[in-house]
Amino acid sequence: MSAAVSATKDVPFNSQLEEDLKNKGTNNKVVGEADRVPHTEDAEGTESEAEEDPKFKLDLGPRFSLKEQIEKDNDDESLRKWKEQLLGSIDMSAVGENKEPEVKIVSLTIICPGRPDLILPIPFTSDAKKSIFILKEGSQYRLKFSFTVSNNIVSGLKYTNVVWKTGVRVDNTKKMLGTYSPRLDPYTYELEEETTPSGLFARGTYSARTKFVDDDRKCFLDTSYYFEIQKSWPTPI
Repeated sequence: MSAAVSATKDVPFNSQLEEDLKNKGTNNKVVGEADRVPHTEDAEGTESEAEEDPKFKLDLGPRFSLKEQIEKDNDDESLRKWKEQLLGSIDMSAVGENKEPEVKIVSLTIICPGRPDLILPIPFTSDAKKSIFILKEGSQYRLKFSFTVSNNIVSGLKYTNVVWKTGVRVDNTKKMLGTYSPRLDPYTYELEEETTPSGLFARGTYSARTKFVDDDRKCFLDTSYYFEIQKSWPTPI
């Protein structure tokens, strides 16, 4: 989705590269050195991350709901003030008894200068093979996420996005969004401005997979989709 091309600066589209990959018939990855991570891919272009080694996991003890944490040791004035300073102005109407945080990705928006914002509601489309948006080659764009947090604090919310073209991975983006407390109003987060690649070999259909996970590896959204880069903007319907 919009997030699909969020790191196109690492996509070195050129004729010799694409020709070499086709001739070799491999799944070589075209990514920047800083973005290389251990992973496995199948012929469909899907990706699975290696599971964490259990021996490195820490036992942090029982988890408490945010309501329990706020009310615990309430008779201790110093602890109460410390919690107020740490948690800030928590919206108690968004706090429940559930110990697990809940994050709902409301929408992803593509912002292009001089163009109407392209808002992509979740879920995207029922047609898995249909492109959900088209971008013009060489155009500037910015991605904006809208999401809500309820029940408990979500720690280390992270956005990841992987993009493939003709079976070759051309982008692998990871962005730490931060830690958020529950509230009824949605949060928004904007990524840095990017530029879509241009040229004959940049045009065409791409497949992408977008995920939102937290520090506990809880996944709040895992979706795959298609998008296109074309020579010009699509004609308005």
